[in-house]
Amino acid sequence: MPQRYSDESTRRRGTRFQRRSATELPQAEVSSCRTRYIVDGHLRPTPERVAVAEALHFAEAAPHRMALTLFPAPTPQDINELAEAWALHPVLVEDLLHAGQRPKLERYGDVLFMVVRSARYDDAAEDVDFSEFHVLVRPHAIVVLCQDKRWIDGTSEATMSGDPSDLADRDGHTLLDDEYLLNLGPEAVAYRLLDAIVDGYTPVLRGLAIDKEQIERQVFSGDAAVAERIYRLSQEVIDLQHTTTSMADVLAALRQGFDRHEVPEPLQAYLQDVADHLTHASTRVSELRDALSQILSVNSTLVAQRQNEDMKKISGWAAILFAPTLIGAIYGMNFDVMPELHWSLGYPLAVGAMIALAVGLYIVFKTKKWM
Repeated sequence: MPQRYSDESTRRRGTRFQRRSATELPQAEVSSCRTRYIVDGHLRPTPERVAVAEALHFAEAAPHRMALTLFPAPTPQDINELAEAWALHPVLVEDLLHAGQRPKLERYGDVLFMVVRSARYDDAAEDVDFSEFHVLVRPHAIVVLCQDKRWIDGTSEATMSGDPSDLADRDGHTLLDDEYLLNLGPEAVAYRLLDAIVDGYTPVLRGLAIDKEQIERQVFSGDAAVAERIYRLSQEVIDLQHTTTSMADVLAALRQGFDRHEVPEPLQAYLQDVADHLTHASTRVSELRDALSQILSVNSTLVAQRQNEDMKKISGWAAILFAPTLIGAIYGMNFDVMPELHWSLGYPLAVGAMIALAVGLYIVFKTKKWM
């Protein structure tokens, strides 16, 4: 049985991560497969369209060869071709056909399977867009499937470059621009992809932090709509925390396999650097979540305080109106024996008492700052 490092039952909730099943996908789509050959750490000219089996045959034909295959918009036909060429486990094929999974790592024989998720901040919508990638690594070959049909920086499949070596991360570096790392095998490309994804969390956290500061100003300005914004931002932070936590599990599983799978020392150091960056991002996410919880608590306190002030005013005016109402109710009773009803000064005295009590109560409440 394959070794699993995360449970599929913990897949992320929400329509944002729901994917169409294999039966719902079009069955006549043109393959978006793109391949690059690497020999001795150097990129080599590659035919425009290369089958997965042909790429694998090239990589395994001689030492120090590697093939990178990218699927910007994988189709069921692409996955079936990949499964046949790589002799993939049926469970792995099912995972590839049904995306919408949290980051995880699994090994099926000599094939390493990773689900990783990048994040990109949309400032206009104050939303975090996640992109899911499936990465398969075996000796001399690596395959990357963009399950959301976009790259790490949000580049869509339609505008994505035709050359997988030109795909850039946010720092302007490409996955295949380091000859030293390429000499270390396909694991180096996978680690470079992980590094680009983890580094992409930093601008997301920066955007969320700016939103948090804006929310703090809204809270103390008394904006009634701030509560909804707090809840929305909290949901984005929670989603990002789920991603970073799962990614940390993926990196931990990779580190556990260093000795068993004879990962070169330079790659171990490289992955440790990625893990350090991810730890920093995870810490900032936790701090953001705690800060938003505190902001929500402060906002609830301020709302309760404002409601208390309103209740004081309502209670004060109710008391002021109650005094003349009480006098009017007493002398409005239909009793025959009420001496005041026959006084010539009865009416002025009753009205005067009403006014005096109302004014007196108003002064008392005003002094106590209830009005």
